Amino acid sequence: MTDKPPVSHRLDSIDLLRGLVMAIMALDHTRDFFQTPLPDPMDASNTWLALFFIRWVTQFCAPVFVFLAGVSAHLMRSRKTKGELFQFLWTRGVWLIFLELTWIRCLGWFFNFDYLFSVGQVIWAIGWSMILLSFLLRFPTRWVGVAGTLIILLHNLTDSLKAEQFGPLWWLWRILHDRKPMEIWSGHYFFPQYPLLPWIGILLAGYGFGEVFLWSAEARRRFTFRLGLGLTLGFVLLRWLNVYGDTGRYQTQADWMRTAFSFLNCQKYPPSLLYVLMTLGPALVLLSYLPDRVASLWKPLVTLGRVPLFFYLIHLPLLHGVAVLFAWANGFDATWLLGRPGDHPVPSSYGLGLPGVYLVWMIAMAFMFPLCAWFADKKRTSQWKLLSYL
Repeated sequence: MTDKPPVSHRLDSIDLLRGLVMAIMALDHTRDFFQTPLPDPMDASNTWLALFFIRWVTQFCAPVFVFLAGVSAHLMRSRKTKGELFQFLWTRGVWLIFLELTWIRCLGWFFNFDYLFSVGQVIWAIGWSMILLSFLLRFPTRWVGVAGTLIILLHNLTDSLKAEQFGPLWWLWRILHDRKPMEIWSGHYFFPQYPLLPWIGILLAGYGFGEVFLWSAEARRRFTFRLGLGLTLGFVLLRWLNVYGDTGRYQTQADWMRTAFSFLNCQKYPPSLLYVLMTLGPALVLLSYLPDRVASLWKPLVTLGRVPLFFYLIHLPLLHGVAVLFAWANGFDATWLLGRPGDHPVPSSYGLGLPGVYLVWMIAMAFMFPLCAWFADKKRTSQWKLLSYL
């Protein structure tokens, strides 16, 4: 006897949504590397619509990506036994953490190997979340989903707790929730930019939500739409009440547009309850309308959504490398692109305006789409199991 359930077909809707947020994420990273120094896009009192929007729309990327990672883990149960899924999740989690601290750190963000400063970001958070999930497979799916939902709902109650209150375990609370750099050894710092606790909650909630994909298409779409709408309305209500769910309260500004900016500016690091509601709510509404099989027009995004890690690992050094060449070509020494963040300020005369950022992003995506299509085909036809880790 085997505990492997019947095999199900992969839905384009999940890959399409994932591919869409990956493409939007690349826009944000293009802005990081190429945008001329500007005010904080999310500063309601000192931004403008185009600048605010290019940053705000990218807020959807990380929570949707992490949530869908949980959904995908649940759907793997149709192709793997529990033992195989346990083995895959914890080994993939370790692999993701390794990639975050090596390839992504050295060749993606920093272009150096001195390890004076390292960062734990979204791939790091997914890695640890998968390791934890691998040990929770023995519990009913709904229990895991409820546990993730409770973390999302309640973790803001711990906002006032600081790492120093935990004595010898101060470092653990830094990693879980209290987002501050910490000195690992003399002169070497690690910054847990993505504190693990709320991201673990999002991935576990996604795993629980994966149960919905065992329903009929009509029931799944109806539930997904209602849930997404409920989360969105919940965000509006809680944000309007302005009493819980985010460390930053929205404030009335000089005009209605800036007040709207303040209303929508929720805390991402760590992701607050309101941030999660604001992003996952509309994303689920969109998911309820996406087709299970897409037309050729949307195939590139579906393909991208099927190889998200490959896309992530390649697009960062691509954008970063082109940014260095762009800086050199314009007479800059590019020191701020080759060292620790903050050590060298970005020259005020460097960079592109928003139209230029969009142009570079479109060129980069035009390069990445066929590359991802090639890898997706290679991954689909190859018998080499290690490709499943990419």
